[in-house]
Amino acid sequence: MTVRTRFAPSPTGYLHIGGARTALFSWLYARRHGGAFVLRVEDTDLERSTQESVNAILEGMTWLGLDYDEGPFYQTHRFDRYREIVRQLLDAGHAYHCYCSKEELESMREQQRARGEKPRYDGRCRVRTDVPKGVEPVVRFRNPTEGQVVVDDLIHGPIVFDNAELDDLIIARSDGTPTYNLTVVVDDMDMGITHVVRGDDHINNTPRQINILRALGAPTPKYAHVAMILGEDGKKLSKRQGAASVIEYRDMGLLPEAVLNYLVRLGWSHGDQEIFTLDEMIEYFAIEDVNKAASALNHQKLLWLNQHYLKNSPVEHVARHLSWHMGQQGLDPSTGPALERVVEAQRERAKTLVEMAQNSAFFYRDFDGYDEKAARKNLTADAVPVLLDMIGALSDLEEWSAAAIHGLVEALAERLELKMGKVAQPLRVACSGGSVSPPIDITLELLGRECVLERLQRAIDYIRSETGVDESGEAH
Repeated sequence: MTVRTRFAPSPTGYLHIGGARTALFSWLYARRHGGAFVLRVEDTDLERSTQESVNAILEGMTWLGLDYDEGPFYQTHRFDRYREIVRQLLDAGHAYHCYCSKEELESMREQQRARGEKPRYDGRCRVRTDVPKGVEPVVRFRNPTEGQVVVDDLIHGPIVFDNAELDDLIIARSDGTPTYNLTVVVDDMDMGITHVVRGDDHINNTPRQINILRALGAPTPKYAHVAMILGEDGKKLSKRQGAASVIEYRDMGLLPEAVLNYLVRLGWSHGDQEIFTLDEMIEYFAIEDVNKAASALNHQKLLWLNQHYLKNSPVEHVARHLSWHMGQQGLDPSTGPALERVVEAQRERAKTLVEMAQNSAFFYRDFDGYDEKAARKNLTADAVPVLLDMIGALSDLEEWSAAAIHGLVEALAERLELKMGKVAQPLRVACSGGSVSPPIDITLELLGRECVLERLQRAIDYIRSETGVDESGEAH
């Protein structure tokens, strides 16, 4: 048997973190077993489904790198097939028309509640012979009334449902459009899905779907129902608690590998291992090892993972993702040093790509002013002779490299009998606008000689305007 899994989101919003984890688990299972991963868009909710949401789902899948082997298939393109199956079920006696009005159904439920019973459809139209005029009926599936359905869940183990507790669900609305529980069954059947990985909020749908599959003489997939993701406070996930779209995680400056590594560990583990390459995820992942209990988000762990990948991923890969964030900051990466060099210089001190882009802006764009605290401490009258000497020394430097610049700065500090910080910090603030940058020798090399000399002269002019120091460094 060839394994075939699917991810079937509804395009009524973005691809959120829970959906992305379900997609990842389905993708990993297919990849591990040499199977196929199918993407299906369940867009039959015509009022809420939007093309914008479809695009957001596809964008999220692409960014995560969860490539699909087939699809995307759209349920709205398959209405003729669903109507064919409804007719097949009616002709075989596995479905029937229901003419009950909303008022009749509500009255039935009120009477059931008054008797202390669970509100449910009582099957009164199963044997109805009259056809009310002017009423467009719905179609209900004739669920078995005896026996049991045993869902051999790959995560939870056997789950038993009594057929007597399952009412006759609607499979086609009065306007002829199919409902979820029909379309998902037909699609899984037609697409040969062998393993269904989905949220545990679908557990109660599963016995109904199995009964429809049996009525159609179709094989039953294996089911694996994944527990929900909770917020950091242990409560149901909300937007405030981090139920963001996958694309929002991209916009926060996270690498897709970090998000995938984080998602795979939300409910699954392999010993004590925390960091997984994609190949390791595929090799080790077993759906049977997924936890039954819900998992809680941990934003700090996500940032820790992201920092790990920023530090350890190939420089070219990080630079490719950083380039997009530079553009979001209004920076053109072609106007300054190679991004790979900037990544090498910055990745030890950045937790996100947004932070890296912001910290690197001074390489690509002149800054409007100095950080007030940094300037007050470092751009003082005492710094003028240092900066003047640096202009002269850097102007004559034959080899513009970090090593040569480092030796020059050290020699100047020694000659002026100053600690390195008294030389390096004024240089750093003058060239970057603030007190934090990569090592000063690397910073100056990346900026280039012309830019450095211009910024040093501007810093001197700034100090003179603020303190009244003249050309010689003497204050008036």
